[in-house]
Amino acid sequence: MVTLSGDAIEGLKAATRGQVLLPADPGFDDARCVWNAMIDRRPALIVRCAGVADVRHAVNFAREHDLLLAVRGGAHNIAGSAVCDEGLMIDLSPMKSVRIDPAARRAYVEPGCTLRDFDHEAQAFGLATPLGINSTTGVAGLTLGGGFGWLSRRFGMSVDNLISADIVTADGELVHCSPDSHGDLFWAIRGGGGNFGVVTMFEFQLHRVGPEIYGGLVVFPIEQARDALVKYRTALDSWPDELTVWSVARFAPPLPFLPSDVHGKPIIAFAICYTGPIENGPDVVEEIRKFGTPYGEHLGPMPYTAWQQAFDPLLTPGARNYWKSHNLATLEDGLIDAFIDAIGTLPSPQCEIFFGAIGAQTTRVAPDAMAYSNRDAKYVMNVHGRWTEAADDERCVDWARAFFDASAPFALGSVYVNFLTGDEAGRIGAAYGVNYERLVAVKDRYDPHNLFRHNQNIKPSAQV
Repeated sequence: MVTLSGDAIEGLKAATRGQVLLPADPGFDDARCVWNAMIDRRPALIVRCAGVADVRHAVNFAREHDLLLAVRGGAHNIAGSAVCDEGLMIDLSPMKSVRIDPAARRAYVEPGCTLRDFDHEAQAFGLATPLGINSTTGVAGLTLGGGFGWLSRRFGMSVDNLISADIVTADGELVHCSPDSHGDLFWAIRGGGGNFGVVTMFEFQLHRVGPEIYGGLVVFPIEQARDALVKYRTALDSWPDELTVWSVARFAPPLPFLPSDVHGKPIIAFAICYTGPIENGPDVVEEIRKFGTPYGEHLGPMPYTAWQQAFDPLLTPGARNYWKSHNLATLEDGLIDAFIDAIGTLPSPQCEIFFGAIGAQTTRVAPDAMAYSNRDAKYVMNVHGRWTEAADDERCVDWARAFFDASAPFALGSVYVNFLTGDEAGRIGAAYGVNYERLVAVKDRYDPHNLFRHNQNIKPSAQV
């Protein structure tokens, strides 16, 4: 148990513009909740930061009192590292400012922002940057792990579009990092997660996107999945960078464009986002419509912000979640066979497996240009176990692990760090490949005592 003196806590409260919450305080339980309901931890105190000064005070307090430190941005991370037991939780969610410079095409984003917050401001000027597929995701955690989304084939990873960042390091200092200032730290935070400090401001490059895109869903019976996936992998390399298509298999949700007798049946759906000229959309996606004989489809022009929010209903907070992930260079026949077998044993109506196609611009950057190294990945596969009742934990987790094992022979061996669960510390090296030793060297310089360790941890050399 952590014991802190009343004077120490009162001193922290006096130095904080935001809130300092203790377990008995109203709002404490809400503040400690994260997206994945399998995570149920109770910090000794929560500092809800209103600005950089609060972040510095909280970091110094944790270091001086030898407290385990967790950092919450959007709290969407599958591993639940945003909250710890018996330590100090820095809650950045009140820091939600987004400032757009439309002339320079720059966005200045605080770490409490979600994708919805970012899109609301950027799309007012017809601008965007590659950030995820679900609007409730936090910008900070997504970016620090690499970040990809509907725009990545065209504009690269989120970290490829990061221009600079402000970060509070383990000694409580505020550092501005960019290619020209603290370049080693800037290299490390572009994929190295929260291992090096608390980012208090992100500067992103923006691109002309929207306000409308052409996209939607084409849904096929699972019996057509094998042929559809073969056509998908064949077509991918011929598609323009402006076209992103993901495939997902699950039980059909009650989508209004599907016949009612299809609801609840296993299906494979192709989610389409085309950011080229709207008038070209129908011709560009016609090939996908012919992957089989669809149950139904919903395609057409729509606001980019609406597409970014389209999958929010399937990813609401409060469910129990367990993920397993691989990076893939292609969809081999054996992988497709194992995939179809796994869909035949879905343990919950909410479980799914998706192949997120990236490639294109994401592969045109050198693996050692920044911490994110997985430039040979054309697809990111995620086994998304999701269910409601704790009694189903073992069954759903076992299903996810079984397909992960069955698919491993067809994978690259690397992994997207943001998809690692809390029990996969042994795969951290696989997330960084050739860059891991350099990341350790940066950790040695900026956090030699591993204050920032409640994450997918890159240990300093003194602790290896």
